[in-house]
Amino acid sequence: MIAVIDYGMGNLRSVQKAFELIGAGTKVTSRPSDLARCGGIVFPGVGAFGDAMKELKRRGLERPIREAIASGKPFLGLCLGMQLLFERSDEAPGVKGLSVFSGEVKRFAFPKGGYKVPHMGWNSIEPVSSRGAHILKGVPDGSYMYFVHSYYVKPKDKKSVLTMTGYGIDFASGIRRDNVYGFQFHPEKSQGLGLKILKNFVGLI
Repeated sequence: MIAVIDYGMGNLRSVQKAFELIGAGTKVTSRPSDLARCGGIVFPGVGAFGDAMKELKRRGLERPIREAIASGKPFLGLCLGMQLLFERSDEAPGVKGLSVFSGEVKRFAFPKGGYKVPHMGWNSIEPVSSRGAHILKGVPDGSYMYFVHSYYVKPKDKKSVLTMTGYGIDFASGIRRDNVYGFQFHPEKSQGLGLKILKNFVGLI
């Protein structure tokens, strides 16, 4: 069973439905005990960094998330759920993230008349490391995924970068360290290849 973390700021039903399509059982939950019992955890998110951290604290989920990651079980952060794994964000100055990864979350900044923000629509991902080979198995280099975001992660440890995407700049669209994975795009909205990534994640459990 996969726990889908509910902190009031995620596209939970679409994520749950995507796992149902590949035959994986999920439980949408905000109970720390469920995170301890489930074999894998998905941390989705749509919304603002500061509000999300406030909700995680209010629901007592910060420590259980860190403990679940430390236990070694597969963990997948999606969009805002990936950004929250970092130390801080331009979106919420002074608010501390979960700090699972060292680094920060930056806002796209382009000259007037340049690239539009948010970055929204289909864009390609390019693997930069074989360290995440299993989760990207069957996903060709340059595959297109669906993005909706105004902020991007900037890891301090370049070895944690799994995929890159170009949008005015080259940014990390996928990360990995040990049992923790994160993607800026939405696999649940990325049709067949996105579902393939989710199926590969299930295979890690």
